[in-house]
Amino acid sequence: MLLNSSPFLLQPDLISKVEALALDCGAYLMQAREQLQTEQVHFKDTHNLVTHADLECEKRLIEGLSTLCPQAAFQTEEGVVVGVSEGLRWIIDPLDGTTNFVHNLPFYSISIALAQDDDLLLGVVFAPCTREMFSAVKGAGAFLNGVPIRASDQEHLEDALLATGFPYYRFDRMEEYMASLGQLMRQCRGLRRLGSAALDLAYVACGRFDAYFEHNLQPWDVAAGILLVREAGGVVRGIREGVNPLHGTEILASGQRLSEPVCRELNP
Repeated sequence: MLLNSSPFLLQPDLISKVEALALDCGAYLMQAREQLQTEQVHFKDTHNLVTHADLECEKRLIEGLSTLCPQAAFQTEEGVVVGVSEGLRWIIDPLDGTTNFVHNLPFYSISIALAQDDDLLLGVVFAPCTREMFSAVKGAGAFLNGVPIRASDQEHLEDALLATGFPYYRFDRMEEYMASLGQLMRQCRGLRRLGSAALDLAYVACGRFDAYFEHNLQPWDVAAGILLVREAGGVVRGIREGVNPLHGTEILASGQRLSEPVCRELNP
């Protein structure tokens, strides 16, 4: 895989170095899960868990990524460093799916993206429990453990497997959300909720899910996954017209043919 011509990505092996860092941090998370104690689990706010592993993994990512690209700032979930939301920056979620991690469910991931303003340049999503490394560089395609991947070409909603996420805060749109779920459940082959937005997007990129949608998200949840889906030939958009999925707290990702049918059902 070759990097694009951006002056900020001068290292031709940057993606492999980011993958190696994700692999190391994934090994740490697996070990931390075996040693997890109840007193290490805390609430950031309603239903929103954080563990010592989240914080430690973020510190390790910041240290490693600072070495790889010293000129880049950070936008992170746990706020270990003072973050920025524009310019050249790493957008990272050290543990996407903390509730799954706490309950020993094997659906959690590490998400790392490099962006220049809203332009996503590099993305890595690593699932420690399955040792699946999803990676993409802008203009160079998307890969799973080094093998090229493509988003689904499914065009019929009745044959589609969809994924979503349930809100754990900001329940002001719950009635609208439940109505959309009910409508889609009647029409699609199945609807899944794994609990890691980064993995949901990675699974859209490799065709396991035909589409994924969710509200109440943050850039670190979706940045790497957005690039994966787009480089795999898929579509990523806001659920509503004119919403930037990187910043708009909502997202719809799918193969090319299913984007409009799902969007119509989510906007009756």
